[in-house]
Amino acid sequence: MRRADDLLDTVARRLARQQQRLTTGRTGVVQALAASDRPLTLPEILAARPDLAQSSAYRNLVVLEQAGVVRRIVTGDEFARYELAEDLTGHHHHLVCTSCGRIEDLPASDGIERSVAAAAALAARRRGFRTAHHRLDLVGTCADCA
Repeated sequence: MRRADDLLDTVARRLARQQQRLTTGRTGVVQALAASDRPLTLPEILAARPDLAQSSAYRNLVVLEQAGVVRRIVTGDEFARYELAEDLTGHHHHLVCTSCGRIEDLPASDGIERSVAAAAALAARRRGFRTAHHRLDLVGTCADCA
């Protein structure tokens, strides 16, 4: 993870490319996501940052997503989850619980990463597809729901 000042400088530059500013509310959203070890729902972001209003937090998430700062992850439950873009936090995968919707980050070892990348590249090449990057979600039930 980048240092907080470096992260906010990067976020400000990305927002400026979209003719947007790094406001106090957007800073709060970014800080809540940066402090978490997993993607968060909007209610979880608001719980972490009670100074944010729900309506403005949602609007800020949309702007941050459009600027390439935030990634939205949709699961089978009623809430989308949000995390900082992978290029800001480092490459990782997810464990997704189909029962409660919880998502946890899953870092992979270099060996596993090489294997997944090679398998993905081979599958894509066979179909004439050019791969930019990959994501891997392991879907099942978390320990709390099992």
